[in-house]
Amino acid sequence: MTIAVVLLSGGLDSATILAMAHKEGYECHTLSVDYGQRHRSELAAAERVAKSMSAYEHQIIKVDLTVFGGSALTDRSIAIPIEGIKAGIPITYVPARNSIMLSLALSWAEVLGSRDIFIGVNAVDYSGYPDCRPKYIAAFEGMANLATKAAIEGNKLRIHTPLINLSKSEIIQQGKLLSVDYSLTVSCYQADEIGLACGVCDSCRLRRKGFEMANLPDPTYYR
Repeated sequence: MTIAVVLLSGGLDSATILAMAHKEGYECHTLSVDYGQRHRSELAAAERVAKSMSAYEHQIIKVDLTVFGGSALTDRSIAIPIEGIKAGIPITYVPARNSIMLSLALSWAEVLGSRDIFIGVNAVDYSGYPDCRPKYIAAFEGMANLATKAAIEGNKLRIHTPLINLSKSEIIQQGKLLSVDYSLTVSCYQADEIGLACGVCDSCRLRRKGFEMANLPDPTYYR
């Protein structure tokens, strides 16, 4: 069976890509990163999701980005915006987060002998994050295939982004076809210790709108 490393945050998008990778027949090794995010309940959600979909192995790697801060997700002195989605790059952007996560996934993939990494980036409902764009993913894949022993020896890596051109409602519809249990996931930027969502941050707004547009009930637990 072909091995894939799947970046699993515990949110809606990453749960969907895990289901997609599983359907395609990959042996899924899931990877979460504890980077000091204030919504730490997403890590527990990632474990639940990995277990529910019978991931072959689930790893959590700790990288403390709170030492740098620079984001409302890693610096508690910066408020999570609740006034709605605006143009530009929001304060919830974590500097270089996807580059760090993809680098960790790349390292594990090379050790496992995997040539496939799945990540749930989205360029439609992506809140303005620069590291969710197709150009970025293509650039990272190109770098990875220059930087690893596996690639130099002919085992080229592919980064799979099956959600990159889908709206949130389309992602949810795909997930429901694959029987994803979205009640296990946490998307809120300021979810509490047990995963209850605020309902007003950008991520909550995108998630709620997605379920509305998909004409499906929202299984999110709000406080």
